[in-house]
Amino acid sequence: MAQVEGTTTGRFDVLRQQLSDNLDQGVDVGASVAVIHRGELVCDIWGGYRDAARMTPWTADTLVNVWSTTKTMTFLVMLMLFDRGELDFTAPVATYWPEFAAAGKANIEVRHLMNHTAGLSGWSERLEPEALADWSRCTDALAVQAPWWEDRTVSGYHAITQGYLLGEVVRRITGTTIGQFFKTEVADVLGADFFIGLPESKEERVSVVIAPDETEDYGFDKSSIRYRALSSPPIDARAPRHRWWRAAEIPAANGHGNARSVATIQQVVTNRGEVDGHRFFSEKTGEMIFEVQTSGVDQVLGMDVNFGLGYGLASSAVPIGPRACYWGGFGGSVIIMDQDLGLTVAYMMNKMNVGLVGDLRGGVFAVAAALAASA
Repeated sequence: MAQVEGTTTGRFDVLRQQLSDNLDQGVDVGASVAVIHRGELVCDIWGGYRDAARMTPWTADTLVNVWSTTKTMTFLVMLMLFDRGELDFTAPVATYWPEFAAAGKANIEVRHLMNHTAGLSGWSERLEPEALADWSRCTDALAVQAPWWEDRTVSGYHAITQGYLLGEVVRRITGTTIGQFFKTEVADVLGADFFIGLPESKEERVSVVIAPDETEDYGFDKSSIRYRALSSPPIDARAPRHRWWRAAEIPAANGHGNARSVATIQQVVTNRGEVDGHRFFSEKTGEMIFEVQTSGVDQVLGMDVNFGLGYGLASSAVPIGPRACYWGGFGGSVIIMDQDLGLTVAYMMNKMNVGLVGDLRGGVFAVAAALAASA
């Protein structure tokens, strides 16, 4: 039986066995799982190895690129700015970022950036992956770009661009980068090990993600929204091997953390805006997360998705509770918050499977945690 480190309380011991089984069966190489139930960290476990060769053990403070789970951190920042009266989700983006009004985008609202309906799922300009480290180049190109579709009720997952779009709005409002704002106002406040732009001093703790054997299917129609979104620039699972990727602020995709830090932060949603006496936004602001902004088959993901304000909500593809929300990352990571159960479940790993917004591994832990919480 694979050795799993960390702690669980009685009802949640089943999660330890599940992680051990995953490691024994090769479902996971290295991973961490954390569960917070009604304010108590009832599961904080990790196991396996940081590398594909299985030479270096995954430890309590190992960090890994969580891909699009990073997006949930940017959503918190946006909700905080709204709550402070510095941001209006129904205001045109150009209110804060005047250059964005170009090419027919004057009426695109901030909420459209949050729910992937802005029509900017990728760059029309051909970019190489390394260009993602150049903030001005990425945001300037989006500012002058025409939207790829006009119906603001139809989503097309902004896999990489969302972070630059939200991040530039944050920069225009606060005068600082979204990574720095998040660090100062969220991560440092909660003592959470999560970084959007990894400091060099943390490099020795990183487990570099293990790319899947298969590649993501872009489809054959090069004019499709899916193909254009995923090929400009190509989403490369090997990019996190490079220091330029880890050091940059790519707020939709390159956050580094572990299950404990992700759960510690996202319990803000579960707890209706407050954690350990720190109020990040009001309960009224938090209610906005659960208002369906758009629903239906997403043009990029090809699956039924209900988007609230940033977060995904219950749908035919994701049968979670009515007061629950989630998001997942390329290859497998996932975070789920359920207010009715008072439950926050995070699963972060290094072995990637094909899937832009996760796979079933995290869901297994979430179901087990929900059953334990309800017992």
